[in-house]
Amino acid sequence: MAGTFSQIYIQYVFAVKGRQNLLHKPWREEVFKYISGIIKGKNQKPIIVNGVEDHVHCFVGLKPGMSISDLVRDIKNNSSNFINEQKFLKGKFSWQEGYGAFSYSHSQIENVYRYIENQEEHHRKISFKEEYFDFLEKFEIEYDEKYLFEWVE
Repeated sequence: MAGTFSQIYIQYVFAVKGRQNLLHKPWREEVFKYISGIIKGKNQKPIIVNGVEDHVHCFVGLKPGMSISDLVRDIKNNSSNFINEQKFLKGKFSWQEGYGAFSYSHSQIENVYRYIENQEEHHRKISFKEEYFDFLEKFEIEYDEKYLFEWVE
């Protein structure tokens, strides 16, 4: 019987609702590990999950049976539930609507990994808004700014 073979690499980028700086260092790593577990639990390959106070990058080896939107929906729903159940914050945590999904070739894995790994250093030089617009331009994605994240200046 013939098999299905693929190499699909997707970087997801999504933000905390209102772009608030709520992903605090003392427990941020635990959330990123939990997100990796969600990805594994969906039979996908978590390559790296990292981010800063207001947004997350997930780099995933995606199998063709999983839709991009279903996986990010599950990641956001389950991780926000986890954050709320753990009572990491006094109020209710949630992610903003929407996300970015950007595809890469196998030869780019190492560069994307390093980029995501160094998020804190990267965001000392460039804002999330600048970073996100760079992605949209680099990948030649047409957009209307009114449908993008809520930006906090």
